[in-house]
Parts: sequence; structure tokens; C-alpha cells
Amino acid sequence: MRTFLLAFFCLCLSGLHAQNSSSKIADKTKNMKRYDGYFTYWWDASTGKIWLQADKFNQEFLYVNSLPAGLGSNDIGLDRGQLGSTRIVYFHKVGKKLLLIQPNYRYRALSNDEKEREAVQESFAQSTIAGFTIDEDEGDKVLVDATSFFLRDAHGVADKIRSMRQGTYTFNESRSAMYLPNTRNFPLNSEFEASITFTGGSDAGRYVNAVTPSSEAITVRMHHSFVQLPDNKYQPRKYDIRSGYFGISYFDFSSPFTEPIEQMFISRHRLEKKDPTAALSDPVKPIVYYLDNGTPEPIRSALLEGGRWWNQAFEAAGYRNAFIVKVLPDDADPMDIRYNMINWVHRSTRGWSYGASVTDPRTGEIIKGQVTLGSLRVRQDYLIFTGLLSPYETGKPVSSTMREAALQRLRQLSAHEIGHTLGLQHNYASSFNNRGSVMDYPHPNVFVNSKGEIDFTKVYTNEIGEWDKRAITYGYQDFPEGVNENDGLKKILEENTRQGLLFIADADSRAPGGFHPYAHLWDNGKDATDELKNVLQVRQKALDQFSENAIRESVPMSRLEDVLVPVYNYHRYQVEAVCKLIGGMNYSYNVRGDAQQKPQILDNNIQQKALQAALDCLNPEVLTLPDRISMMIPPRPPMYYGVGETFAKRTGMSFDPMAAAEALAHYELGFLFNAERANRLEQFKAQAGTIGWGEVLDAIIKKTWMAKKQDGLKAQVQTQTQQIVLTWLLALSQDNTANYQVKSICFDRLNSLKNFAKQQAAVNSALRAHYMYAIERIEKPKDIELPQHREIAPGAPIGCEWE
Repeated sequence: MRTFLLAFFCLCLSGLHAQNSSSKIADKTKNMKRYDGYFTYWWDASTGKIWLQADKFNQEFLYVNSLPAGLGSNDIGLDRGQLGSTRIVYFHKVGKKLLLIQPNYRYRALSNDEKEREAVQESFAQSTIAGFTIDEDEGDKVLVDATSFFLRDAHGVADKIRSMRQGTYTFNESRSAMYLPNTRNFPLNSEFEASITFTGGSDAGRYVNAVTPSSEAITVRMHHSFVQLPDNKYQPRKYDIRSGYFGISYFDFSSPFTEPIEQMFISRHRLEKKDPTAALSDPVKPIVYYLDNGTPEPIRSALLEGGRWWNQAFEAAGYRNAFIVKVLPDDADPMDIRYNMINWVHRSTRGWSYGASVTDPRTGEIIKGQVTLGSLRVRQDYLIFTGLLSPYETGKPVSSTMREAALQRLRQLSAHEIGHTLGLQHNYASSFNNRGSVMDYPHPNVFVNSKGEIDFTKVYTNEIGEWDKRAITYGYQDFPEGVNENDGLKKILEENTRQGLLFIADADSRAPGGFHPYAHLWDNGKDATDELKNVLQVRQKALDQFSENAIRESVPMSRLEDVLVPVYNYHRYQVEAVCKLIGGMNYSYNVRGDAQQKPQILDNNIQQKALQAALDCLNPEVLTLPDRISMMIPPRPPMYYGVGETFAKRTGMSFDPMAAAEALAHYELGFLFNAERANRLEQFKAQAGTIGWGEVLDAIIKKTWMAKKQDGLKAQVQTQTQQIVLTWLLALSQDNTANYQVKSICFDRLNSLKNFAKQQAAVNSALRAHYMYAIERIEKPKDIELPQHREIAPGAPIGCEWE
């Protein structure tokens, strides 16, 4: 009996000890609000702290930070809904410390040999991104104060503002706190949000001043997501440059030395057929996107419709009802990692829209698509169409043409940005392929019809393009059992080539020295030069009918300038496309064994035709605004200073048609005098007998310096353009990236131009000052600062950053 009682007593003590041990975290948090989910945590209202329970030691999960409430300035680039870093991390316990460690997935060994994996892991650094002091330790779980991890500048806001030269700000802890409405917990993800304040701003720039109520303090919100990683059932799909996808890459040191060490896979969502044997099947789980419930009508309907276009592509890939777009429920958090989001974002100025994603760095699987659409861009589209039509006639209803065109552009925009979050890159060869992809930047496809009217019937497409369908098929098609996936993918790419579908991405299309004949931003048509004629015809028609009807009644007349900017510069992007034909080469992302286009220098006739079309745009007739228009626009009145996108000026507050012409000429000459283009022209001349830089430069000088003298304002525009040409010629002659052949040609033409100016100065008293100034600039280029020309006004139908 005594033995039994002793044993019972010991058992009770043991149970009491266990109970006391297991209650340390419970005792610590008993007066706090508990959030159960992926990581259990508590909110201590008395101290404003988050206490996190870590119980998954050395188990990897995904950490994502984002910006749910931004700064509102496109120019600075800290937008609502912006994603930050996506990292794989794990908690590691060492004594009283809890470390949050990010392993290095850039370098791996996909081997069953543990020592081989360790050798790679120990060869490259990992990152410990946070450290916590353990407050309570129960062995298999610990409690830490995680507040400081969430109350910090996790998004790099202060650095971003500083890098944009908009002010020196520092994180202010006393004015920062957790934001509980969006601090939530779910079974597979824990969500934390904080209101973060930065102070300083004695040197705040104009972008900050424009969007903050008090520039001394900037308050934004930062979101943190801890997310369970997907299971290992996702099958990565190999990356091929011809496919049009973004991707991930890493070095696999376990690969045989006879095989490539770098492995590449496309980024895409997980999608599987319910019936892999069926040609058309419902998915096991559809891809669902949610539209920001703060989006107003009729924009909401347009974005939903455009997003749903992607169903056409998924059906082509063998899926029924695989892609769904609907409005976000009111009780859902848009930053929740489980929701693919289309965010409607407001800024003080218009700017780019974005398609970003949270992607598993291990496999390329897209976990969350995050679209950011700038709300002001539709107003810019509407402004462009207003300038083309001058529709506000007194006593007459305003045509619905502009409204419908702007909404149609929004449908295309929605599809475009969602396309990025499905894994697709830009495809700037779409215009050549009959607008075969929404992943291009579409310029309004309008024309002057047989009635002499600007026609909007073909302004934008109303569906997914053929390239988009083929790209989705490459990325998402299910291959049934018995079909080799690599063979199937190869057949898709080969069929693309047979259909003549092209894919050319950003770097080839954006660079000022670009030279692909079909890959341009904001262009139309199979032949860039022919389309320039159409664009100039539309521009001329718009200028001919431009009047006070371009603005509403009771609007200050000075605001005619806002509408005039996109009309006057309407042809700028087609000019860019034409300039890229000069010294151009046709090529593709061909790989060994395929039938794609191999590099081929453009035919001399194509280059000559492009050169003449480009030079025609430097004519004073094209560059000079009619007096009728320039004299319509008075200086800006109070409350309108700095409002709208206007031409740069050299005349104070008065409208300056000379500066408008200066900026447009400067813009075009920047492409013609590009050093890479000049170098390439000389190389191609030697290889294929095409026009060289000397011939191009002679044509430019003949069209400008040697042209027939104009009268009136056109004469001033003409001499101004001549001096701009000289500026670019001097700059290229001293450009270290220009080769010796190009520099020698520049040197020779500068001497010839100097002799010509001396002759003209002796016989032309009216223009003597003009010619003497040119002589002085040529003779002493290093003693005279090259004039800084006025920059062309913003004009892209989107904005001024990269989309």
C-alpha cells in the first residue's frame, strides 16, 4: 500500500510539473487576444505587441512582404498593393535565440546524397534576416516578441525616397503601430500588418509634397505574410526562350559535368485536368482572380470582361472553366496570399500598371498573382481621344466614341497585366502578327476613312490573340500518360514557327539603339514606315480640326495645351519604330535545329525608305504648330499651375511652340544619332553594301542644313532644328561608345559643315548670327557646354516608367 501511495504521489508530482511546464506560454498570454492559424500569435493590447509562437523549427515556409497602403506617387514608385521580396525561410532555435534564416536556393544539389547537398550548402552564404530573444521556452515551441520585426521599414521605403532624391526620412517607432484590421490568421498563412511612419523631410521633394498632407511625416502600411509552402506534387516545366515566359533558374551542382549546370523553368500557376484523357476538361482547381471591390463602374465591368478573355486561351489549351475572375468579397483581405488580386490603385499622377506575382523560388510555381492598375491612365486615354476628335461642340451631345474606346483599352489592359501574372513576358512583335497578343503595348489603331473622318472602329482588339493562346498552351497544357512532355512542348514551338507567330521581348524593343524590324512599343501595322504615313495623316486631321471644342465649356482655355500635347506628339512612337529600321536586322530567338529566322541585315531599300520617312518628320511643316493653335492658348491661371502634362517652355508662362518643336526634333534625333546604330550602319555597309553612317548623316544634313529656307515661325523652327542636329553631331563625335569609323565620319562632316556655315555667313546677313554660332560651336566644342534640349512631354498611353 505504501508503495502504491508513493508511486501515486510521484505520478501526481510529475503531472503537476508537466502542467506547470506546459502552461508557461499560456500564463504569459492569458490576458492577450489569441489568433490561431498557421503560426499561433497573440495581441497584447496593453503594450501594443505581437507575441509569436514558433513551433516549426527548421521547417521552411514562405515569407512575403508587401505595401497595402502606399505613397500615391507614380514617380517615386511606392504603390498600394506593391509586392516586396518573396523568400523561403525557416526558424532555427539556438539557446535563448530564435533565428529566421533564408537558405540559398540559387545554388543547390538535387541529390539523394546528404553529404553532396551539404557540400553545396556550405559553399555559399545563407542570410539570417531576423533574430528574436526567446521569452518562454517549452521545448517544442517558444514564445517571442515579434513586434520589432513587423514595425520596421521592411519594404525599403526610406531608401526608395532617398534614391529618388525626394527627401531624407527615417523610421519613427513612436509613430508606428500594428494595424489590426489586416492582422489575421488562417490555417495555411499568417498575416501581419503595421502602420509605419517616417519622419524628417526637411529636404522633401516635389513628388512627396504633392501626395502627403504634411511632408514632415509619411505614413504607409506594410504587410507581412508567413505562408505554408506548396506540396511537392507540382511538376516544373522547362524554360524555353521561344515560349514567351518568365522563369526561375538555379545552379544544380549534382548535375553531370557533361550536362548544363544551370537549370531553368517557367513561372506558371498549378493547373491540372480532372480528366487528363479528355481533349477538353474542367480543372481539378481553377485559377481564380479577384478584382478590387473598390473599383467603380463602368471600369469594374470592363476589367472583369478583359480579364475573362483568358478563358479563350485556356480553352485552346484543353481546359473548360479554368480561369475565373470575380469581385473580391467585402470580408476578404486583398493582401491575403490566397487571393490572386487585380488592384485598382490611385496615384497623384498617371503611371504604369504592373503584373507581379509571388512565386515559389524552388519550382517556379506562381502562388499569388498581383495586378496593379493605375486609375488615372484611363483618363489619359480619354484625353488622347478627345484631342483627336475635339468633340465638345456647343449645344451638341458628346459622342460616346471616346468613352467606349477608353473602356475597350481597359479591357485590353486588364488582360495584359493578368497575362504577366500567368507567367507571360511582353511580346512586342504582336503588331506585326495582326495584333496577335495582348502582351504588346497597343497604340490606338485609328485612321482617316473615306469620309475624311478619324475612324475608331478598329481602335483595339476585343479578344485574346493567337500568340496568347499558343503561349498558354505551352505553359499549361496537360500531357496525358504515355506522351513525352518535352516532345509535346517542342511540337508546340515548331507549330508557332510554321504559323509565323513571333515573340520578341523587352530588351530588343525598348533600347534606343534597337534594330528589330517588327518589335516596337506603341506601334501598328506590318510595315512601320507605311504606318507612319497613316499616323501622320491622323495627326494632321486632328490638328486641322483642333479648336476650343477640345475642352468642355467653362474650362480655362489654357487647358487646351493638355489636350494638344498627345496630338502634337501623336506620331512619336511610330517614328521610333521607323528609326529602328535604319541599321536594322531581322532575327529571332532561334535555337539550334529550329526553323526560325536567322540574323539577316535588312534590305537597303527598306532602310532607305525608313530614312526618308523619318527625315520627313523633321520638316518645319511637321514640327511647326499653326499660329491659329498657339495663339489660342493663354498662360495658366491660378489654381492651374503645375496641373496637367504640358510642353516644356523657354518663354516663361506663355505658350512656346518653338520649345515644342525643339523637344520633338530632339526626341527623333536621339534615335538617329544613337552611337550603337551608327556603329552598326558602318558594319552592315561593309558586310552587305547597305547604307552606312556617312550616307545617313549626309541625308540628315541635307534635309535640315541644306533645305530650302522657310519664312516666319517655320524659319525659326528650321534653324533651331539645324542647331539641334549640330548638337547631336558634336555629341556623337565625342561619344566614347562610337567607334573610330563613326567618329572620323563625324569629324569630316563637321569640317564640311563649318565651311558651309562660313560661306553662308558671308552672303546671308539675316542668318549670319546663326551661322557664326554654328562655326563657334564646331571650332570649340569642348569650350562650349552642349545645350540641354527640352525633353518631350510625357505621352505614352501609359506613363513614363517600365511596365
